[in-house]
Amino acid sequence: MSITKQEFGVLSDGTEVSLYKIQNEKMVVCVSDFGCTITSILLPKKNGGFDDVLLGYSTLDGYLNCPGLSFGTVVGRFANRIGGAKFSVNGKEYPLDKNDNSVNTLHGGFVRWDHMVWEAKPVTTKSGEGIAFSRVSEDGEQGFPGNVKMTVTYTLSSDNKLTLEYKAETDSATPINITNHAYFNLSGNGTVLNHELELAADGVLEVDSGLIPTGKILPVAGTPYDFTAKKALGKDISKIKDGYDNCYVTCVYGKDNCGLPYDAKNVTRIAVLSDPATGRKMTVETNLEGMQLYTANWIDGIAGKYGRRYKKHEAVCLETQCFPDSPNKSSFPTCILEPGKVYDAVTVYGFEF
Repeated sequence: MSITKQEFGVLSDGTEVSLYKIQNEKMVVCVSDFGCTITSILLPKKNGGFDDVLLGYSTLDGYLNCPGLSFGTVVGRFANRIGGAKFSVNGKEYPLDKNDNSVNTLHGGFVRWDHMVWEAKPVTTKSGEGIAFSRVSEDGEQGFPGNVKMTVTYTLSSDNKLTLEYKAETDSATPINITNHAYFNLSGNGTVLNHELELAADGVLEVDSGLIPTGKILPVAGTPYDFTAKKALGKDISKIKDGYDNCYVTCVYGKDNCGLPYDAKNVTRIAVLSDPATGRKMTVETNLEGMQLYTANWIDGIAGKYGRRYKKHEAVCLETQCFPDSPNKSSFPTCILEPGKVYDAVTVYGFEF
């Protein structure tokens, strides 16, 4: 294992941005302190060399000018949507940015964590070696209450597992829901509609026209949303308007570690993504009750890495998280972090090639 650091660029205020290369004997993961961004995941090809199986940008300028797509970045304080751009805690209502169709809040609002520089330091944990990023989200940031101390740690193990752990503590009750918005393509390019997906999830959240959950959990059996048995992403996608953008109810739901505080030692396999063309496979383990399946429906024409222009459905996102709009849904597992408690969410991406 090795970790190297290099300059990634300089912001207009003179702040230096760094890129860290984490490497084991078989694969490479590159991460930046700008937005806790995973910029590349390099997997070996059978005939030599590597494929980058993550969409994104080759330069800092690309991430600076990204039109809200959050390629490989951390997302919070609250990933996904909050309906009506408001919520209440302890009887007080908190208004948020209406950055989603001028009605709802998406991924924290206009002030995104993906455009902030985090403190970074190399670490060695039981999950491997990597980088721990930290910062304090001050009371009122993005409209949320509480001063929140956060740590986002990415580690790579010798057996090709990339562990993402998110920890947070607060001095005032506040919603917390952190994820990474990585766009995966196990072939390295082209459509992912031939990728095969299997989910340990027999339910999906019903949503309204604005993609806000109604509070109901719908069974997937017999519908285009059913991935309980392995099937190609493209098999039923034509039956879904624009493509998949749905929160699945994982097999973690209903277990003792569903909701806060999370048990970092208890992760469950919820997904297997495979690419028949290359033989590569990615497993997903987590201690979170939700996973947003998104088939990159809105990236057509975006200029990305290696001189490519991305096309619709050229990637798939498997975003582990709390349920969307859970601050406003009493029937959902709580996402409210209380003082004295620790938010500890874990996701492990395992790679086989």
